[in-house]
Amino acid sequence: MTPQQFRDLAHSGLWKQNPGLAQLLGLCPILAVSTSMVNAVSLGLATILVMALANLAVSALRNFIPYEIRIPVFILIIAALVTVVDLAFNAYLHDLYLVLGIFIPLIVTNSIVLARVEAYAAKNDPLTSTIDGIMMGIGLVWVLAVLGGVRELLGAGTLFSGIDMIVPGASALNVFGADYPGFLIAILPPGAFFALGCLIAAYNSINARLAARARRQPPAPLAPEAAPPEPASAA
Repeated sequence: MTPQQFRDLAHSGLWKQNPGLAQLLGLCPILAVSTSMVNAVSLGLATILVMALANLAVSALRNFIPYEIRIPVFILIIAALVTVVDLAFNAYLHDLYLVLGIFIPLIVTNSIVLARVEAYAAKNDPLTSTIDGIMMGIGLVWVLAVLGGVRELLGAGTLFSGIDMIVPGASALNVFGADYPGFLIAILPPGAFFALGCLIAAYNSINARLAARARRQPPAPLAPEAAPPEPASAA
């Protein structure tokens, strides 16, 4: 893989084809779990792991999977990986596992994972497919982190609520003080739609400004054509 290919995959996953902002995939977990930053990022990290391993497995096995049954096989691979992640959360992060609940097993039906497996991993080599899965997952994580942070900050006045479920002894940051009454709608389902809508609007605004700036820039000068070689003189 060349550095340019890596940059293209990173730009595509983190921004250009961001799953949460550009493709609008996986909205169910994005909206439901982003009530706090810890919950949102935890589910995002689990999704990264599943996406990277699923892309690697499908890419390595793509030449052995009959085209007619590829979708059931892809789902079977994803389901096996999600089961491993679900059991690991239950064993090592049990309190967080109880909070996330059904949304960890629902990674199996997450359209982000199946879309990247079908659109990219089934057509490319294992290395680039794995990196594509990681970058798409990171793109999802930063969207979840922003949504979870904004909703938690406005709704409860804190950040990193529930961090003690991951790091024992750690505590949340009380940003607005103990007297903050909280903005309840921010952590209710309507608040998820409002926050995601504002984030998508900001994303589209930034893209529009970048496109306008690119149109205003003068085109790069063309390289001068090389002069034709002079004919060899007769001896």
